[in-house]
Amino acid sequence: MKISERVKKALSEGKPVIALETTIISHGMPYPKNVECALAVEKTIEENGAIPATIGIIEGEPIIGMSHEEIELFGKTKGIEKVSRRDLPIICAEKKWGATTVSATMILAELAGIEFFVTGGIGGVHRKAQETFDISADLDELGKTNVSVICAGPKAILDLNLTMEYLETKGVPVIGYNTDKLPAFFTRTSDLRVDYNAKTPLDIAKIVKSKRDYKLNGGVLITNPIPEEYSMDPAYINKEIDKALVEMEKAGVKGKDETPYLLAKIVELTQGKSLEANIHLILNNAKLGAQIASEYVKLK
Repeated sequence: MKISERVKKALSEGKPVIALETTIISHGMPYPKNVECALAVEKTIEENGAIPATIGIIEGEPIIGMSHEEIELFGKTKGIEKVSRRDLPIICAEKKWGATTVSATMILAELAGIEFFVTGGIGGVHRKAQETFDISADLDELGKTNVSVICAGPKAILDLNLTMEYLETKGVPVIGYNTDKLPAFFTRTSDLRVDYNAKTPLDIAKIVKSKRDYKLNGGVLITNPIPEEYSMDPAYINKEIDKALVEMEKAGVKGKDETPYLLAKIVELTQGKSLEANIHLILNNAKLGAQIASEYVKLK
């Protein structure tokens, strides 16, 4: 595992560091939007007092803190494999390139000693999971890996109710940032309640520290609603998601290809509106993540 000098120095000095995934670069957005977004997220983290550490696998070697050149190369390269816990040993042994999902990013972040990880939305229990058993590895990872995840809620394509039930089973606290209701990625709210409404980044940092002090393994899920001006109308976006699900079924897309397919199809159906919402919610999460990490290092 290669840790960049900048990230290594920040960790050794007890400075706040934020992990970032690479699936969003290789599978979440088209080029050049993917690279522009990745670099904008890093800049937002820096502007809010923390050090970004984008994580990906290049020729079998996990990189913790990719350079701008590596991010650009990642964004342009076709055929990079999507990597979860299951895929990590194979991609590394075969010396391949791999884009880390939430679960793989959490694993590598914990190995590097990074507590906080910013993403867009987590995976979860897919719709019709009662028949397909399609449940994202992200949820199991949150139940056992000691990394706190800042997101805009589970991805809207999922069964949110079952996702919350699964998180409860795994003992993962779901914190809302200034909200009682679970954000639903493209929209600020849903019908579901979070476990706790935290009013400030310091409140969240204290919860994370308490979990670590009591050696309660697993992550904390911090849900941050998309900014109001970029929030999409729930009726409209849910209608487009339903259309995308029908298209996916017709196309016979299964397994780990489902999420990239659905997100791309929704961008097409919404004429790019969902992509803009996705970019702004990630930037919003980056700001909050850096603020929480900055408060956390003061508590240690």
